[in-house]
Amino acid sequence: MKLTERLRELLSGKRGTAAAVILGCAGLLLILISSLIPDKEPEPAAVQETAAGLEAAADYRADTERRLAGFLSRIEGAGEVEVYLTIGSSERSVYASEGKRTQTAEKSEVEEKYVIVGGSGGKEALLEMTAVPEVTGAVIICTGGGSPAVQERIYRAASAALGLSAADIYVTQMK
Repeated sequence: MKLTERLRELLSGKRGTAAAVILGCAGLLLILISSLIPDKEPEPAAVQETAAGLEAAADYRADTERRLAGFLSRIEGAGEVEVYLTIGSSERSVYASEGKRTQTAEKSEVEEKYVIVGGSGGKEALLEMTAVPEVTGAVIICTGGGSPAVQERIYRAASAALGLSAADIYVTQMK
């Protein structure tokens, strides 16, 4: 009881209002300071996985550029061909999951859980597939790129090979 009486006494009057404002400002200042403090450093294993994913994406891009350039150079009138691709995401892993769907008149719910496998070494999620990086654009330069007929054939072939629209592909003549 003495504590509640003491608290009422402190908060009553002008001194109480000033104390409440000061405590509120101190709380806001602590929240601001906590948002400026960086989060804990990522674990080295996570960093290695990210670096491995980026390296795999770069290898995929370089291999696809080389193969596409070889393919396009066989088009009549194309001549020497160089290809540069832009990649929208790195290689990613897709894990197997199982779920159930519940639907009522008011709402529908989906509950999914990853499939976990393991033996004596430990448990881990079941890898369903590894998705290759997504190609989002292409720049193609070739010695025959000044000809509209050659450009059209290059656009169509690259669009079909990469699954991109012609708007995401640029073809020009090599100097």
